[in-house]
Amino acid sequence: MKVILLGGTGMVGQGVLRECLLDSNVDAVLALGRAPTGVEHSKLRELVRADLFDLTPVAGELTGYDACLFCLGVSSTGMSEEAYRRITYELTLSVARTLADVNPGSRFLYVSGASTDSSEHGRMMWARVKGRTENALLKLPLDAYMFRPGLIQPLHGVRSKTRAYRTFYAITRPLYPLLRRVAPRLVTSSETLGKAMVAVAANGAPKRILETADINAI
Repeated sequence: MKVILLGGTGMVGQGVLRECLLDSNVDAVLALGRAPTGVEHSKLRELVRADLFDLTPVAGELTGYDACLFCLGVSSTGMSEEAYRRITYELTLSVARTLADVNPGSRFLYVSGASTDSSEHGRMMWARVKGRTENALLKLPLDAYMFRPGLIQPLHGVRSKTRAYRTFYAITRPLYPLLRRVAPRLVTSSETLGKAMVAVAANGAPKRILETADINAI
């Protein structure tokens, strides 16, 4: 299996990249992003693009891949809805449409989040935008799956680029064993999420929208 990974420098993407490189079912990984991942591996090739909105010049390099693992995202904190929508909705759909053209029917795995609003009309701005993004992806000629993890425990040196998140994870780290026992449907790890995404990329899943419990079960 050959996969394209977006967001490989973020916390989720780091974990997914690690599992892709460890899994024998993955033959090649193309990391597409604005900056290199800093990882060197025989399976890994990097494609750095300053403008991810226009992939036309490199469309030929994206052909022949079985799946796209879309882990790219930003925090909505301090962002207007317009700015957040541009990154979360417009960029995601721009990439997905390009891949639907060059690899029609291929799998597209999108990392969304717990409490995403499929109605697109809820009170939380980020949840509305994520819901709109999910709904649009599911209409494309792709075999699309939405991943909605809740609290993610970073493992194996994986860390967030956002200082506030790093502080939060450092404070809550001692609580993870307890949380996994009392609320197993709400907590996962970067390793588990990465393994689940590789498994769905290879074999699909019985559901299009995968909550934390589904991710952990996979």
